[in-house]
Amino acid sequence: MKEKKEKKLALLRNDPWLEPATEEIEARYDRFQNTLKEIESNSKSLNEFANAHQFYGFHYDKKLKGWFYREWAPNAQDVYLFGDFNNWQRYVNRLTPNRSGQWEIFLPDEIYKDRFVHKSKVKILVHSDAGWEEKIPAYIHRVVQDSDSVDFSGQHWAPPVPFDWEGDRFDIRQLNELLIYECHVGMAQERESVGTFTEFADYILPYIKNSGYNVIQLMAIAEHPYYGSFGYHVTNFFAVSSRYGTPEELKYLIKKAHEQGIAVFMDLVHSHAAKNTHEGLNHFDGSDNQYFHPGDRGDHPHWDSKCFNYGKPEVIQFLLSNLKYWLKDYHFDGFRFDGVTSMMYFDHGYREVWDLDGYFKHGVEWDALIYLQLANTLIHKIKPHAITIAEDVTGMPGLCRPVKEGGIGFDYRLGMAIPDYWIKVLKEKKDEEWNIEELWSLMNNRLPDVKTIAYCESHDQALVGDQTIAFRLMQSEIYFKMNKRDESLGVDRAIALHKLIRLITISSGGQAYLNFMGNEFGHPDWIDFPREGNNWSFHYARRQWSLIENPDLKFRYLALFDHDMIALVKQCHLFDEGYGELLNMDGENQTLIFTRKGLVFAFNFHVTNSVPDYRFIVPEPGDYRIILNSDNPKYGGHNRIIENQTYTTIYNEEYKTHQLIIYNPNRTALVFERFLTSEIAKTLNPQL
Repeated sequence: MKEKKEKKLALLRNDPWLEPATEEIEARYDRFQNTLKEIESNSKSLNEFANAHQFYGFHYDKKLKGWFYREWAPNAQDVYLFGDFNNWQRYVNRLTPNRSGQWEIFLPDEIYKDRFVHKSKVKILVHSDAGWEEKIPAYIHRVVQDSDSVDFSGQHWAPPVPFDWEGDRFDIRQLNELLIYECHVGMAQERESVGTFTEFADYILPYIKNSGYNVIQLMAIAEHPYYGSFGYHVTNFFAVSSRYGTPEELKYLIKKAHEQGIAVFMDLVHSHAAKNTHEGLNHFDGSDNQYFHPGDRGDHPHWDSKCFNYGKPEVIQFLLSNLKYWLKDYHFDGFRFDGVTSMMYFDHGYREVWDLDGYFKHGVEWDALIYLQLANTLIHKIKPHAITIAEDVTGMPGLCRPVKEGGIGFDYRLGMAIPDYWIKVLKEKKDEEWNIEELWSLMNNRLPDVKTIAYCESHDQALVGDQTIAFRLMQSEIYFKMNKRDESLGVDRAIALHKLIRLITISSGGQAYLNFMGNEFGHPDWIDFPREGNNWSFHYARRQWSLIENPDLKFRYLALFDHDMIALVKQCHLFDEGYGELLNMDGENQTLIFTRKGLVFAFNFHVTNSVPDYRFIVPEPGDYRIILNSDNPKYGGHNRIIENQTYTTIYNEEYKTHQLIIYNPNRTALVFERFLTSEIAKTLNPQL
């Protein structure tokens, strides 16, 4: 007991503000421990508990020579399996129930060997108090849409030759930093149609590799009937979305990414589920409380979706098994958990005030917290170095601390306040009104033991109804003023600020970085999936890579800067140091200077003030040189800096400080690196 208390109190030792909540934090940990013990007493281990996918669904029995199909449907009165294997006869193959709500049928080879085969289409018919309803098996691995209708069917997926993972020895520990490229496979191609896993692996992965990113975060992987949901209204949690290809083609993508030293994260949606009753889990056994909360509590008030009942053992077993399935069968290296805020609170995080009572007492969904703790525990048991990321805007204490310390167990949180800040600044303030003190405070507003993924914008800011940073800065000129021959003060401003916004975010905002595909070069269009309102057009659901391939367009400036910025972060291992150290805050010239991992970052956000002989203190004396200059012409800059110049520190006898003197151009960022101290510097400061 003493050891357990010490581990739990580690969370309190890291943050004295939490001391008044000691009792609640201990209770949170005890609830997790009690649930884990109950699971282990019934299932030997958490790992064994997460094997539901190896029992339910379709599984071949080598001894009996045939296929078992099992389903959990406690409120069903009859369940029938039907499909092309029995000529779609709905009432021939009835499943047998048992007392625990499980249903089972065996399809012997002697009858079905040539009928129930790989790619056979299947459905089930569920009879309950709600009537007779056609469903798709809950653990199905593939769902396909009929070409002549909107109807979906499950597809038995059992390729005769399993995918060859031989040689896939990728270890995420080989990555010194996480530089995440958020991707959507379907819209990753330039043509106006849905892209495929194979195309992404063959054509987009090399671009990502060359850009310097070392992680891809794949969106919309689990099956979702409505393409425009961006994959966030999932119906079939064990099925790879068939619109991009087969399960083997996704595995091919992941293996190929690993071969290039790129980790693969899945954008995981366990926070809610689609309402669909035919394709999905809603009313699966005829009741409204099988997988979800009954009544109004089961309906998400803002997302038009269903809310899981995390207090039900069968539900958390379903979800935990889903995690194990993606990790083991597909070799994913981690998960970005979507909608964690929505999971943790009864009001789904829609409130104004956040205090200790709000985090630990009032309106907290304890069952969801237990599930998240179990999920992180399981993931790190199966794959100890897998990465889990929480999408949470509330700052739940302990979110990114180990479960054994009383935390929730995530490795990283998304720095969601940063993109919100950039939107607010660009929408509401003139350039000359930007407050660099506020900016610095925002970038560093994180606890030292909470790893944060910094980002300027993700897919959220690119959707119709919102605007990317590039579009906010350029507006309509992004369409007709991007040729290098075109002169535009507006585009010049936009390119300059686009670079500064990205560089200050990556250099000061966290311990990892995320970018949505195409935003690095200022992709001109929002994202609008095919729908009735746009005549089912794919025009805005694609990425125009040709824009950066064209040497005459300014998009190339931004792409090249992003490439060199990413290279700088990797070469200097910038994220090894948690925070930057402020060196200079100059509101009059809107200049912000700090050091991190031995580099000196100087940002001048001012509209017009370019200051010669600009002095600022540096922590170490010696010679400095510029290693990144946003004003370089190759990045669309104005070439106002001599980059091969050596900057030697001056010693200030009065204040006992070392200073650099530079030219500080407006709307420019400079990064300096210190190298060997010169004889000149020694003469200026005898103490060297």
